Amino acid sequence: MRIGYGVMGYGRGHAMRTAAVLPALMAEHEVTVYAGGDAYEVLAPQFPTVRIPTIGYVYDGRGGHSLPKTLINNVAPMADLVFGGHGSDSVERDLKSRGIELVISDSEAWTHRAARKLKLPRISFDHVGIIAYCKPHFPADLWLLGLRDAIAYRALMGIPERILISSFYKADPAYPGVKIVGPMLRDAVLRAQPQLGEFLLAYFNKGEHQYLPHIDQALRLIDRPVVIYGTPFRGKSENLDFRAPSNEWFVHDLAHCKAVIGTAGNQMIGEAIHFGKPILALPEDAFEQRLNAYLIERMGVGMRADRQRLTPSDIDRFMGNYDYYRSNMAEHAGDGRAEAIATLQRYIVELSTAEKPKRARRRRRADPGVTLGT
Repeated sequence: MRIGYGVMGYGRGHAMRTAAVLPALMAEHEVTVYAGGDAYEVLAPQFPTVRIPTIGYVYDGRGGHSLPKTLINNVAPMADLVFGGHGSDSVERDLKSRGIELVISDSEAWTHRAARKLKLPRISFDHVGIIAYCKPHFPADLWLLGLRDAIAYRALMGIPERILISSFYKADPAYPGVKIVGPMLRDAVLRAQPQLGEFLLAYFNKGEHQYLPHIDQALRLIDRPVVIYGTPFRGKSENLDFRAPSNEWFVHDLAHCKAVIGTAGNQMIGEAIHFGKPILALPEDAFEQRLNAYLIERMGVGMRADRQRLTPSDIDRFMGNYDYYRSNMAEHAGDGRAEAIATLQRYIVELSTAEKPKRARRRRRADPGVTLGT
């Protein structure tokens, strides 16, 4: 079957999840990836990938999301997406020219909307769907933000024919046919043998904006080496070791560190729990990451802190509960990749089978003189 796989371009987590299942899908189907931004840079060297528009946050000088700048920066792509424009037309034309028969989307709106317009069956496979397609599980201080994001996500993506969610925590589906599986653990993660090192691993998904002077100072003041990914810096400085992006070395360091400090993306959290590494979460302003950080605390596998006010005392308090966090890891560790691949393959068969009579009816309406099956 010819499949279009749309991937949200902001951050690397969407691309990592996609890369975990693509080889198995491509062994049985003809798959074209549609991605922009960070996801395009990660996936294009490995898979046939078409560059498409993307939306994302713009940061202010304090490392937070700038609402005015984000709105201004995304006016054009959002207008293109909602009202139709060059980007939407290009995605639609490419789906048609390649004869795409089904679309899978990881939080990617252009392929979702083009598929809906072309009446192609859709499968949603991401983590954000846990907000939109599951019963609300938000703390009181995030309740209204959660409902806002859930409504906005459903308005943008609609309700696909099948919904699959990968998450490091469990939730109750709000719609029939919604299935939740565990994190997508990559081959490199499954091959790595965890060891208990003495260094901390710090990761920032947009470190050029998020790695602020007070965070640098807090990490320098602790009596422990720190390996840092995601910033523009390189090399060693006092107890800090700034490293270049590398999937292989990041996984190695994640498997060998003592604990993790960083932004609260679903993919990284799932991998940290797999290796038994407690997490000090410094969530972005986005609701999804704030919810992830809250769940880390509730599950007892880590602690959340304010990225704008991180101090050495926060890190000391986190490490003071280290043994407690470690004791809860095994209960929450899991790998949902095999189940996700099997579920996607089943959905593809179900939707392709259901689509055949629809295509036949459309052909008959288009040309009543055509006799099918001869």
